[in-house]
Amino acid sequence: MAHYALIEAGGTKFVLGTADEAGNIASRHQIPTTTPQETLDAAVAWFSAQNRQFDGVGLASFGPLDLDRASPQWGHLRATPKPHWTGADLVGPFARALGCPVGIETDVNGAALAEMRWGAGIGAGSLLYVTIGTGVGGGFVSDGRLLAGLSHPEMGHFRLPRHADDMDFAGCCPFHGACLEGLAAGPSIIARWGKSLSELGPEHPGTDIIAWYLGQAVCTWQAIMEPARIVLGGGVMGTPGLLDKVRAAAVEAGGGYFVGDPAAIVVRPGLGINSGLLGALAVALDAR
Repeated sequence: MAHYALIEAGGTKFVLGTADEAGNIASRHQIPTTTPQETLDAAVAWFSAQNRQFDGVGLASFGPLDLDRASPQWGHLRATPKPHWTGADLVGPFARALGCPVGIETDVNGAALAEMRWGAGIGAGSLLYVTIGTGVGGGFVSDGRLLAGLSHPEMGHFRLPRHADDMDFAGCCPFHGACLEGLAAGPSIIARWGKSLSELGPEHPGTDIIAWYLGQAVCTWQAIMEPARIVLGGGVMGTPGLLDKVRAAAVEAGGGYFVGDPAAIVVRPGLGINSGLLGALAVALDAR
């Protein structure tokens, strides 16, 4: 059976793994995201130490990415808020070291594919996967195909109404200030209140504010795509009680207009902590 090297490349950490084509994860390892050379060298060294010939590499990465195979910068990061990583070549080091095909997609597109095939989207027909963590990003799958245009979607970078109790915060996005990522991602929470949302606790007003923003976002995504499933992942969504508050905020924001009921369609990842690695596997399988 074919075996694949898997990379879930995040702004805080790289999760590495190996798996067969059936999705059985054989090994897993985690390294911090520091500089490109240090991080990529450590990842290559770990895969080389597995003493296995891989049939392919799947790389599901934070972005934005150049995914145009006709571009000389294919597989490179574009302008990113992550220091030192703009222009980094993600594909080259693994292709050279492991000598097999490399597929690359955004981390959220990979997770969307995995959840559609093996997780929360089974039988649904369409699925939107959104991560709310260090950043905010989303991937949409319909009839087995990813949504794509000139580049991959940037679903964390649209502007939305401001919560009445949050008017003075400028937002954390270095490109757009108070876009969804600038208002609801982990760094924006720490910038306002000095702690993560989980540390603040469910009764802190910040939880209601973040839930309100995410409810507005769910309503927007319903208006544009009307997904059969909206899967919310990422570290911020680990906050106790947050998912139910997001659902309630989305129901209120939608006003009964949309076909899908957020109370039913907004769910946690069906694959749990494996959404990212199995997303990388889906990318590797599609690159064959």
